[in-house]
Amino acid sequence: MKLGQTILATRKKPNLLILAAITVLAGLLAWFAGLGRVSSPAAPPRFDGERALRDVHTQIAFGPRTPGSAAQAQFLEWSRSELSAAGWQSHIQVGTKKGHIIQNLVAYRDPDLPPRILLGAHYDSRLYADRDPDPAKRVQAVPGANDGASGVAVLLELARVLPADMPVWLVFFDAEDNGQIPGWDWILGSRTFVEQMTIRPEAMILVDMVGDADLRLPLEQNSDPVLQAEIWSQAAALGYEEIFVAETGYRIYDDHLPFIEAGIPAVDIIDLDYPYWHTTADTPDKISAASLQAVGETLQSWLMARFDSADR
Repeated sequence: MKLGQTILATRKKPNLLILAAITVLAGLLAWFAGLGRVSSPAAPPRFDGERALRDVHTQIAFGPRTPGSAAQAQFLEWSRSELSAAGWQSHIQVGTKKGHIIQNLVAYRDPDLPPRILLGAHYDSRLYADRDPDPAKRVQAVPGANDGASGVAVLLELARVLPADMPVWLVFFDAEDNGQIPGWDWILGSRTFVEQMTIRPEAMILVDMVGDADLRLPLEQNSDPVLQAEIWSQAAALGYEEIFVAETGYRIYDDHLPFIEAGIPAVDIIDLDYPYWHTTADTPDKISAASLQAVGETLQSWLMARFDSADR
């Protein structure tokens, strides 16, 4: 009995050695085979229109983001937190225009990396809904779901999906929307930014009123035609040619103008044919995730094409 057990154990030892050698050899072969393969780079995260729509709802929940309001302070705290979570740094640029304190939010990955492209949107709400069909409501502030929050939502979602090494800055302008109100004027935030600007980007792209469920974006007449052609062509390549329509639209006084006046090419992406403009009905139920998706995806694709891996 003991002799038989000894013989069995002796027979098992060579088998175990052979199995171990085969395992090691297989591992080495797999390792050498892997040296000849190049892993594909991970696809960049895709712009999420549904998440952008949630950002619209969050902004409206603060209330109208009029200059100096508690809602403005809440917006600035929240948006800086969202940017920080996405890996961005930011600061509040403070200025004074017509006796009013201006607070622009400026965001960047690296303050020492100058932007080649600047993306902008205004975050403020108009003080008075002076186009409201109900005269009693014209003294109320505009909620600003489309006129303000939609552009901000696109920029915040782009902050989450753009590569960390892309030379892009984001600017959220204050005090854009209070022209034709005594003591105020239009585009005070962007004028403040350009006056204090120590950088000089190649171009500025403005996103304003881009959430309408019936979105239609013609070619704004003050915008740089070369940049427009690039962006609208990118939209067409993505299948959004019915939204980014190649037709002449309005000539609009907007936050891109101070940049144009400073010699910086700029484009205004805007749909001004919005029936709830400057009324109390500019609320999130009028906003479409699909519209935000079309604009955000187009800008993400355009930026990726402009700054390909060899150029970044």
